[in-house]
Amino acid sequence: MSDSLPVKLTVTHRFKDSAERVFNAWLHPVKARCWLFVTAPERPLVRAEINARVGGRFCFTDLRDGEAVEHVGEYLEVDRPRRLVFTFAVPKYSPDYDRVTVDIVPDGEDCVLTLTHEMGPDGERWKDSTEKGWSKILAALDSWLYEAPATIQSP
Repeated sequence: MSDSLPVKLTVTHRFKDSAERVFNAWLHPVKARCWLFVTAPERPLVRAEINARVGGRFCFTDLRDGEAVEHVGEYLEVDRPRRLVFTFAVPKYSPDYDRVTVDIVPDGEDCVLTLTHEMGPDGERWKDSTEKGWSKILAALDSWLYEAPATIQSP
Protein backbone atom coordinates (compact mmCIF):
# COMPACT_ATOMS: atom_id res chain seq x y z
CA MET A 1 0.00 0.00 0.00
CA SER A 2 1.24 3.48 -0.77
CA ASP A 3 2.52 5.69 2.06
CA SER A 4 0.25 8.49 0.92
CA LEU A 5 -3.41 7.89 0.15
CA PRO A 6 -4.54 11.33 -1.03
CA VAL A 7 -7.97 10.47 -2.45
CA LYS A 8 -10.79 9.26 -0.24
CA LEU A 9 -14.34 8.38 -1.21
CA THR A 10 -17.28 7.24 0.89
CA VAL A 11 -20.36 5.24 -0.11
CA THR A 12 -23.25 4.58 2.29
CA HIS A 13 -26.02 2.01 1.91
CA ARG A 14 -28.94 1.06 4.18
CA PHE A 15 -29.76 -2.65 4.34
CA LYS A 16 -33.04 -4.13 5.50
CA ASP A 17 -31.06 -6.88 7.16
CA SER A 18 -29.01 -7.41 10.31
CA ALA A 19 -25.45 -6.18 10.69
CA GLU A 20 -24.38 -9.79 11.31
CA ARG A 21 -25.84 -11.07 8.05
CA VAL A 22 -24.39 -8.17 6.02
CA PHE A 23 -20.96 -8.61 7.64
CA ASN A 24 -20.94 -12.38 7.09
CA ALA A 25 -21.65 -11.95 3.38
CA TRP A 26 -18.26 -10.22 3.02
CA LEU A 27 -16.29 -13.12 4.46
CA HIS A 28 -17.93 -16.28 3.14
CA PRO A 29 -16.48 -17.35 -0.25
CA VAL A 30 -19.66 -19.03 -1.52
CA LYS A 31 -21.72 -15.94 -0.66
CA ALA A 32 -19.20 -13.34 -1.79
CA ARG A 33 -18.71 -14.91 -5.23
CA CYS A 34 -22.39 -14.15 -5.97
CA TRP A 35 -22.15 -10.37 -5.50
CA LEU A 36 -18.66 -9.02 -4.67
CA PHE A 37 -16.88 -7.69 -7.79
CA VAL A 38 -19.41 -9.44 -10.01
CA THR A 39 -19.73 -7.55 -13.31
CA ALA A 40 -22.78 -9.45 -14.59
CA PRO A 41 -25.43 -10.79 -12.18
CA GLU A 42 -25.93 -13.99 -14.16
CA ARG A 43 -22.19 -14.75 -14.04
CA PRO A 44 -20.70 -15.29 -10.54
CA LEU A 45 -16.98 -15.09 -9.96
CA VAL A 46 -14.85 -17.95 -11.21
CA ARG A 47 -12.78 -17.93 -8.01
CA ALA A 48 -13.37 -16.65 -4.49
CA GLU A 49 -10.74 -17.37 -1.86
CA ILE A 50 -10.98 -15.82 1.60
CA ASN A 51 -8.80 -16.28 4.68
CA ALA A 52 -10.96 -14.14 6.99
CA ARG A 53 -8.51 -13.18 9.72
CA VAL A 54 -6.13 -10.30 10.35
CA GLY A 55 -3.19 -10.93 8.03
CA GLY A 56 -5.30 -13.28 5.91
CA ARG A 57 -5.64 -12.62 2.21
CA PHE A 58 -8.42 -12.76 -0.35
CA CYS A 59 -8.56 -13.24 -4.10
CA PHE A 60 -11.69 -12.82 -6.21
CA THR A 61 -11.46 -13.53 -9.92
CA ASP A 62 -13.99 -12.68 -12.59
CA LEU A 63 -13.87 -13.11 -16.35
CA ARG A 64 -13.96 -10.03 -18.56
CA ASP A 65 -14.06 -10.81 -22.25
CA GLY A 66 -12.59 -14.22 -21.47
CA GLU A 67 -9.68 -12.79 -19.46
CA ALA A 68 -9.24 -13.41 -15.71
CA VAL A 69 -9.23 -10.24 -13.59
CA GLU A 70 -8.12 -10.65 -9.97
CA HIS A 71 -9.17 -8.47 -7.04
CA VAL A 72 -6.73 -9.08 -4.17
CA GLY A 73 -5.94 -7.81 -0.70
CA GLU A 74 -5.14 -8.49 2.92
CA TYR A 75 -7.39 -8.13 5.97
CA LEU A 76 -6.06 -5.53 8.40
CA GLU A 77 -8.97 -5.55 10.86
CA VAL A 78 -11.85 -7.99 11.36
CA ASP A 79 -14.23 -6.84 14.10
CA ARG A 80 -17.38 -8.94 13.72
CA PRO A 81 -20.03 -7.68 12.92
CA ARG A 82 -19.15 -4.00 12.83
CA ARG A 83 -15.90 -3.33 10.99
CA LEU A 84 -13.76 -4.78 8.24
CA VAL A 85 -10.57 -3.11 6.97
CA PHE A 86 -8.50 -4.47 4.11
CA THR A 87 -5.98 -3.55 1.45
CA PHE A 88 -7.27 -3.78 -2.09
CA ALA A 89 -5.78 -3.96 -5.57
CA VAL A 90 -6.65 -5.03 -9.09
CA PRO A 91 -3.15 -5.88 -10.39
CA LYS A 92 -4.29 -6.01 -14.03
CA TYR A 93 -5.03 -2.28 -13.88
CA SER A 94 -2.62 -0.95 -11.23
CA PRO A 95 0.15 -2.22 -8.95
CA ASP A 96 -1.06 0.10 -6.16
CA TYR A 97 -2.84 -1.18 -3.07
CA ASP A 98 -5.59 0.96 -1.58
CA ARG A 99 -7.25 0.77 1.83
CA VAL A 100 -10.95 -0.04 2.24
CA THR A 101 -12.90 0.28 5.49
CA VAL A 102 -16.38 -1.19 5.89
CA ASP A 103 -18.28 0.06 8.94
CA ILE A 104 -21.67 -1.50 9.72
CA VAL A 105 -23.94 0.14 12.28
CA PRO A 106 -27.09 -1.65 13.47
CA ASP A 107 -30.28 0.41 13.20
CA GLY A 108 -33.13 -1.56 14.72
CA GLU A 109 -33.52 -4.71 12.62
CA ASP A 110 -31.71 -2.99 9.74
CA CYS A 111 -28.19 -1.65 9.42
CA VAL A 112 -26.26 1.10 7.67
CA LEU A 113 -22.99 0.27 5.91
CA THR A 114 -20.43 2.98 5.23
CA LEU A 115 -17.58 2.04 2.93
CA THR A 116 -14.54 4.31 2.81
CA HIS A 117 -11.99 3.75 0.06
CA GLU A 118 -8.62 5.48 0.41
CA MET A 119 -6.88 5.49 -2.94
CA GLY A 120 -3.24 5.71 -3.95
CA PRO A 121 -1.41 8.05 -6.33
CA ASP A 122 -3.71 7.40 -9.33
CA GLY A 123 -6.81 7.73 -7.16
CA GLU A 124 -8.15 10.89 -8.70
CA ARG A 125 -8.22 9.19 -12.09
CA TRP A 126 -10.26 6.26 -10.75
CA LYS A 127 -12.38 8.04 -8.12
CA ASP A 128 -15.66 8.41 -10.05
CA SER A 129 -15.66 4.91 -11.53
CA THR A 130 -14.64 3.42 -8.17
CA GLU A 131 -17.45 5.21 -6.35
CA LYS A 132 -19.96 4.00 -8.95
CA GLY A 133 -18.49 0.51 -8.73
CA TRP A 134 -18.85 0.31 -4.95
CA SER A 135 -22.42 1.66 -5.15
CA LYS A 136 -23.24 -1.07 -7.68
CA ILE A 137 -21.56 -3.72 -5.52
CA LEU A 138 -23.51 -2.69 -2.41
CA ALA A 139 -26.75 -2.74 -4.42
CA ALA A 140 -25.82 -6.24 -5.62
CA LEU A 141 -25.26 -7.31 -2.01
CA ASP A 142 -28.65 -5.87 -1.08
CA SER A 143 -30.33 -7.83 -3.88
CA TRP A 144 -28.46 -11.01 -3.00
CA LEU A 145 -29.41 -10.73 0.69
CA TYR A 146 -33.04 -10.24 -0.30
CA GLU A 147 -33.02 -13.34 -2.53
CA ALA A 148 -30.80 -15.58 -0.34
CA PRO A 149 -32.36 -17.70 2.39
CA ALA A 150 -32.28 -15.95 5.77
CA THR A 151 -30.85 -19.12 7.28
CA ILE A 152 -27.50 -18.45 5.59
CA GLN A 153 -25.78 -16.67 8.44
CA SER A 154 -22.14 -17.25 9.25
CA PRO A 155 -19.03 -18.11 7.26
